[in-house]
Amino acid sequence: MSYLYPIKYDVIVIGGGNAGIEAAAACARMKAKTLLVTHNLDNLGQQSCNPSIGGIGKSHLVKEVDALDGLIAKATDFSGIQFRVLNASKGAAVRATRAQIDRRLYKFEMRKRIESIENLDLIEEAANGLIVNGHAVEGVYLRSGIEVHSKAVVLCSGTFLNGKVFIGETVYSAGRSGDPASIELGVDLAQLGLPRSRLKTGTPARLDGRTIDFSRCSEQLGDSNPVPVFSYMCSAEDHPDQVPCWITSTNVSTHDIIRRNMDRSPLYTGMIEGIGPRYCPSIEDKIHRFSEKDSHHVFLEPEGLNTYEYYPNGISTSLPYDVQVDFIHSIKGLENVHIIRPGYAIEYDYYDPTHLKDNLESKEFSNLFLAGQVNGTTGYEEAAAQGLMAGVNAVLSIRGREPFVVRRYEGYLGVMINDLITKGVNEPYRMFTSRAEFRLSLREDNADKRLTEVGYKLGVVSEERWEFFCRKEELIEQETQRLKSIWINPGVLDALSVESVLGEDLSKEANLYNLLRRPELVYTDLTKLKMQNGESVLNPPYLDSSLADTLVTRIKYKGYEDRQREEVEKNLQRLETVIPDNFDYDSAKGLSFEVTQKLKKIRPRNLGEALQISGVTPAAISILLVYIKRHNSNGAKNAE
Repeated sequence: MSYLYPIKYDVIVIGGGNAGIEAAAACARMKAKTLLVTHNLDNLGQQSCNPSIGGIGKSHLVKEVDALDGLIAKATDFSGIQFRVLNASKGAAVRATRAQIDRRLYKFEMRKRIESIENLDLIEEAANGLIVNGHAVEGVYLRSGIEVHSKAVVLCSGTFLNGKVFIGETVYSAGRSGDPASIELGVDLAQLGLPRSRLKTGTPARLDGRTIDFSRCSEQLGDSNPVPVFSYMCSAEDHPDQVPCWITSTNVSTHDIIRRNMDRSPLYTGMIEGIGPRYCPSIEDKIHRFSEKDSHHVFLEPEGLNTYEYYPNGISTSLPYDVQVDFIHSIKGLENVHIIRPGYAIEYDYYDPTHLKDNLESKEFSNLFLAGQVNGTTGYEEAAAQGLMAGVNAVLSIRGREPFVVRRYEGYLGVMINDLITKGVNEPYRMFTSRAEFRLSLREDNADKRLTEVGYKLGVVSEERWEFFCRKEELIEQETQRLKSIWINPGVLDALSVESVLGEDLSKEANLYNLLRRPELVYTDLTKLKMQNGESVLNPPYLDSSLADTLVTRIKYKGYEDRQREEVEKNLQRLETVIPDNFDYDSAKGLSFEVTQKLKKIRPRNLGEALQISGVTPAAISILLVYIKRHNSNGAKNAE
């Protein structure tokens, strides 16, 4: 017999990982009465795999979530124990920030922040099923027999749906090591008939740092001055103590041990059905796929400041425990290491994301939104980004407002969601800068410029965040106008300072704004330019180093952005053409059978989404445009 919970919520969020946390927090910030359901409140924000946030493409997502007042960036800044800028020698569009984090500090920050949010209730329970009325979801059944009703549900189940852990021949049910799988919920969702399949991911053994011989490893330090921050509202002073990582490598002996035991790996015995992440393969998969290589790097990453536990990034495995011991002991510096817990692979259910609308709502069941690994993605960053978008759209939906859809030219959020709903996945999806065709305009430094204002209008960005953004933009604009107003004439400049800064004589009068368009110049260079009387041409500088970097990047990229904006505007009207819900794709003569079937399955909202579908060419879009106009014209005549 079930017990009807006395509160009816606006939104119920299932899952306490990064997707669930961001979804619940976003709903609550929008003043929707929200309930977060999770197995274990002590594991809110638990990072099941590597203790790091960011990386190529991923850090752009984190910045965009922060621009919309999400939590992941702030928690990273307060728990990051090593910060590094990747691709530092390349252009700003492909630079990325990566942080090693203290796993416990990260969980602490997430728990502290989410418990301080108004309109958000937490409950430590397992969700056993959805309350469904026809094709509308109306709440959740909990394991203890409680029936909780809501106007919308956001499913962020991670790897828990029918999760199975594999350590060699040993297989057991789990959502991750130490946590139970969501079996009942998995069965309930399967009965809804949504298209589902299996994916696989994995993690390496954890090592006792007291037994690692670091003298035989190479030290990997973070940036010497850890200025990089993930949240626009944080600073380097918020970082805890910084520590090094270490690098070692596998060798021929390591590979021989693994090859001899391939027949004991569930990856190669057929026990695991799901496809694993191509860009983060297990060590046995690396050795199989890259048989010509004699070694692979192993990055020894500390799990935190107050633990000896280390994460050996690069040797994720599902091999039996005895094989793990043997091959790990063959690695330089790890000959006598103590294994705290073995590595494992985990296989879980995911649902085909092409059956989602562009607001992450199910096409088959209204009021049901899905986010994170349940949509076939991998990574904390991808999960957090989807969670925020699903949460915002759940609230907008129940309030009868238009969905919040970030376009591909507006953010990595849009690139990822558009990829998922139009292309689907056949392996865990991971974000890269190469996926974004407008990446020159979608940089880390301008995520708030692109998204914070629209987030504020939606109600997901707080007053504090909005005021911070406005003050930042005001300072940058003031300095931009000042640089444009300061003109320098070659005849009044000190020749030595000009040669030192510019590397050549200044041939004609110029303002400081245009000087900064030169690729080699940075903001502080302007203070080194001297007049003949010894005064600096820019004195004093008004911006701190972070805002100065933002200003200079905007100046240098303005030409690229203008050209991309023209390109977008040129194609936007055509690509924004809405495809009617009842459009008959079979009537569009000239489309191939394959393209027609894909369009009928995915049912894109507009021509822009249709163009992103694999195999749909610009020629096919032109054909569709003709038939959509004909369809709309016939509809108008019938209405008369």
